[in-house]
Amino acid sequence: MACFEDAGYFCVDNLPPEMIGGLADLFAHEGSKVERAAVVCDVRGGEYFERLLLVLDELQERGDPGRLLFLQASEDVLINRFKETRRRHPLAQTGQVTAGIARERELLAPLKERCDLCIDTSELSAARLRRIVADKMLPRDTVGKLAVTFITYGFKHGAPRDADLAFDVRFLPNPHYEEKLRPLTGLNRQVIEFVEGSGGIEEFYDRLLPLLDYLLPAYHQEGKAHLTVGIGCTGGRHRSVVIAEKLAGVYGAREELVVDVIHRDIDKQPRQT
Repeated sequence: MACFEDAGYFCVDNLPPEMIGGLADLFAHEGSKVERAAVVCDVRGGEYFERLLLVLDELQERGDPGRLLFLQASEDVLINRFKETRRRHPLAQTGQVTAGIARERELLAPLKERCDLCIDTSELSAARLRRIVADKMLPRDTVGKLAVTFITYGFKHGAPRDADLAFDVRFLPNPHYEEKLRPLTGLNRQVIEFVEGSGGIEEFYDRLLPLLDYLLPAYHQEGKAHLTVGIGCTGGRHRSVVIAEKLAGVYGAREELVVDVIHRDIDKQPRQT
């Protein structure tokens, strides 16, 4: 909601669906200064929420323009979020969270089928979610600097779902097989020197940097607000971290970009061999 508010939207959280039409009528009146609005509806609305599909149909028949954004996450992530916030699931006031999640998925299934954009937030921070929403949902005239996220990951843990570009650096020698380097990460000087001293890495940079120099402005010119670049190695702790930190240093110094780095798997313990 903060993302839409920052873009000048009139925002309403947990509005009963039957009131959406009235809100649209209010903003349509002559003299209204509201050009865009964002409304959040979810199962907290109880029995009122079940009318949301009918309301959407009515708005479509009236010719009121609108887009439907659907947010989802894996069951494990949702359970952890409820544990961290110590909030009860609105559909599981006296039962298990898993039962509430299952019931919620059932109720939301028809909405997911007709949504304009579905975002899986399982691996997204709040900042990254805001950037994706801005890129996919906000008018192009609200787009400012291109936000670039370099995310490192281990292939054995699965590739990130939201990477726009992905580069595999497993061709470089693996510090994991050096006993002294194995417990360290790509943020440690010894690992950095090992990776940066690898044969072929300069040739890799000579090809990668010109490619990114071409792609980043092209994506921005096309209107993209946020770009996620994945850098993957076997475990996500050594080679990918070194490369991503190098790229963040190069592109973080450019005024036209906002750069951040996420090391997704860096804290996962290496396998003993």
